[in-house]
Amino acid sequence: MLRFMPHPYRTVLFLFFLFMAYFLFWPVAVEPRAWEAPKAPEYAGDYGVNKHLADFEALSLSGQRGPEGVAVSEHYVYAATEAGWIVRWSTAELAGGNLQAQLWVNTQGRPLGLALAPNGELWVADAYLGILRVDEGGALHKVVETFEGKPLLYANDLTFAANGRLYFTDSTTRFSAKAFGSTYKASLIDLMEHGSTGRVLEFDPASGELRHVFGGLSFANGIAADPEGRFILVNETGEYRVWKHWIAGAKVGQSEILLDNLPGFPDNLYVGEATSSGQVRYWLGFTSPRLSLVDAMADKPWLRKIVQRLPSFVRPKAKYYGHVLAISAQGEVLENLQDPSAGYPLTTGVAETSDHLYVSSLVAPVLARLDKAALGL
Repeated sequence: MLRFMPHPYRTVLFLFFLFMAYFLFWPVAVEPRAWEAPKAPEYAGDYGVNKHLADFEALSLSGQRGPEGVAVSEHYVYAATEAGWIVRWSTAELAGGNLQAQLWVNTQGRPLGLALAPNGELWVADAYLGILRVDEGGALHKVVETFEGKPLLYANDLTFAANGRLYFTDSTTRFSAKAFGSTYKASLIDLMEHGSTGRVLEFDPASGELRHVFGGLSFANGIAADPEGRFILVNETGEYRVWKHWIAGAKVGQSEILLDNLPGFPDNLYVGEATSSGQVRYWLGFTSPRLSLVDAMADKPWLRKIVQRLPSFVRPKAKYYGHVLAISAQGEVLENLQDPSAGYPLTTGVAETSDHLYVSSLVAPVLARLDKAALGL
């Protein structure tokens, strides 16, 4: 039949079949798994739209961008940036009005989560390199690079518990952040696959013992430890939820969903201050609101595979929006701060002090600081 067609039509038909073969059969890195996405909650009630994040003070990153993780000590505020720099501000200089960061240490990787050890040293979850320790002189020490003989592919966030042990998330065992050259790109492909290979590991600095705590998470992300040492909270980005895992007491070793069906993709988790009623605030940031297209494709792995063959600029991507929550250990929403205009976009979390909130971001060229008194906190 084709030989009786005019030549231009044969060319068009050939190209059509060629494109169809590409979209249907071209090998891609993902093997998507079907899952059921819950209906996204409305931006109402606990998640009601507001502009509380819009009025922030910009702390200079000295030419860097993407302060994805933050830690605050008595003397310094630290932030981890896209180009590998850990920058810091002296709290004394900040109090005096100097908002310019010092370029302190470059990991030569992509530092994400930051946490202060009981002795005051800064520890780093570097997505390219694993778990690092920075001594007082600014020297880097590699602490955890592998688990059971295999390299960590995406160390993401970390927290010290009251038992002195370090708990950290390894977001995926499938997609290396370093191999993709970007934590963002690796996270997108892992969320597209929904393979649930994320996990939480425990490291004992005293003995050097490293063990698996729990796994099966679709992109394990932020992690925070209860100040009393009873449990850890963990964000599961791909399932829009927060887990509580007990590390002490009668429920030790058990896990339960603390907060489910969140309105966005949860990123980092931080332990904040206690409220007037004595409830500890746990702050989480949403990198992006939920994407209806991603939810619609949840039970269609074949379609997600086709989407992965499209040019990257037309695939689903994070939506610019500012949104952070404070929750209680019982899963109650205590605070809800937003900025629909995304003056400070792709928010990842909040480090809280007695006076300020330091809001982190995946891409922003500054670190945002908000006055708690102005927010009524």
